[in-house]
Amino acid sequence: MAPVPPVVAEDGVRRFDGVTYATRPGYRPRLLDVQVPATARGPVPAVVWIHGGGWLEGDRRYPPPTVPAALLHGAVLGAGLALVAIDYRHSLEAPFPAQLHDVKAAIRYVRKFAGAFGVDPDRIAVWGESAGGHLAALAGLTGPHTPGADALEGTEGVGAGDTSVRAVVDWYGVSDLAALREHPMPPMPPGVEYPDPYEALLGGTEGARPDAARAASPVTYARLAAEGAEGAEGAGAAGAPGAPPFLLVHGTRDGLVPYSQSEALDAALREAG
Repeated sequence: MAPVPPVVAEDGVRRFDGVTYATRPGYRPRLLDVQVPATARGPVPAVVWIHGGGWLEGDRRYPPPTVPAALLHGAVLGAGLALVAIDYRHSLEAPFPAQLHDVKAAIRYVRKFAGAFGVDPDRIAVWGESAGGHLAALAGLTGPHTPGADALEGTEGVGAGDTSVRAVVDWYGVSDLAALREHPMPPMPPGVEYPDPYEALLGGTEGARPDAARAASPVTYARLAAEGAEGAEGAGAAGAPGAPPFLLVHGTRDGLVPYSQSEALDAALREAG
């Protein structure tokens, strides 16, 4: 479904709120919001924001408490960029790779309707925090030439289309699910029940589903690129030579996602060049 005309806010920002980018019977519609800066005088680059929440919860409208929405949105719009905030299926709605399918569906949708939104289809980046950082990294490192691409690209939303991105910002995202065996989630407070986010994402434990854990780990694809991306010769897509630049941000005292997760991805990306 094409986006309806935008609402123009008092500050001149053009807003497309609650746009449906993908549907499937039995699931809630997947929605996105687009904000285009008032200063835009032509197609502008777009940043796709992917929220966190352990893949179990979260909402496109609510950034983490450490970064209020006004600050996040203002920084992006103030830089002359459009902000695209997306929802995606949570892991208890559907396990991986449903979440990646939704991210890629949103990218395809924005690219298809770039003219209506006023964004440049050739300048789309992804930015996510925590679970969203993990999905942003996967979006940047997988493409049509990635081994197993059919299972990773999905056909949600507008169907086939280009899901490549020009840059990735990954805030403290998981990169290697197998390595998390050494760093289990901290226990919940007494009386608080919360599903294990990694088991919910994979549909089982990492030990029981090692192939799913590898497929859901960004380091898998960074290491493929470092090894010469066997099977992806001549590709300019992610998962092969030409993967986009990354910015990794991670606190050394993170109590949920170990700092070593970003170190591992950084090392693999550097080896890949």
